[in-house]
Formats: sequence, C-alpha cells, structure tokens
Amino acid sequence: MSIELQMLAWSIALAIVHLLVAATFMTQQRGVRWNASARDGTPEPLSGVAARVDRAWRNFLETFPLFAAAVLAVGLAGRGNDDTALGAQLYFWARLVYVPVYAAGIPYLRSAVWAVSLWGLIKLVWALF
Repeated sequence: MSIELQMLAWSIALAIVHLLVAATFMTQQRGVRWNASARDGTPEPLSGVAARVDRAWRNFLETFPLFAAAVLAVGLAGRGNDDTALGAQLYFWARLVYVPVYAAGIPYLRSAVWAVSLWGLIKLVWALF
C-alpha cells in the first residue's frame, strides 16, 4: 500500500477519534440527557475546550474530503512520488497535532500547524497538474 493511502487510512482513524473526543466534551457540557434526546431546539453554545475541540472538528471536516479526493486521484492517476508521500504525511501529522494545539488554545501555533496541513494538501494536488 502506498504511503498516501496509509496516511488516508490513518486520517480516517484520526477522524473517528476526533469525533469521539468532540462528542465527549460536548456531552460533558450539555449532559447525557441532551445527547440522548432528539436535540430539538437551540442548545446553549459550547464554551472553553468543548467549543475549541468542536471548531477543530469542523475544520477537519472542511479539509478531509479534499485530502481524501487528492490521495485517491494521485493513486488513480499514477502520480504518486516522494513529494506526494511527503504531502500526505504532512497533512496527517499536522492534523494530528492540530487537535491538542487548538484544544489548548495556542493561537499562532494553531495557525502554523494548519498551514502545514494545507501545504501537504497542496503538494498532493500539485502532482495532478
């Protein structure tokens, strides 16, 4: 299996863990009763770490489909090389680091880590041109 596909598989695992972490913090703040309900109405906004983890999760959801599509396109086009392997690794490791950095509320580092993940994504897409 290519490194790009391995990083895609690990990114899927990261997504599952990230979803569970976000759900756990949300449930801690809003309660099990709200979590088990139909969730009708407008809940109280999340705050603190729960809000930051939720925003990190939503940010992941914005970039992951692009990453998955790029990895699959690179593989189907036979364009995988050292740069695409590096790009996939940069994306995965940066997204892994992004969660605790965002949860801790470290402002400039969070943006820098996000930029690294974007650079990795761009490296994958660039190989398709």
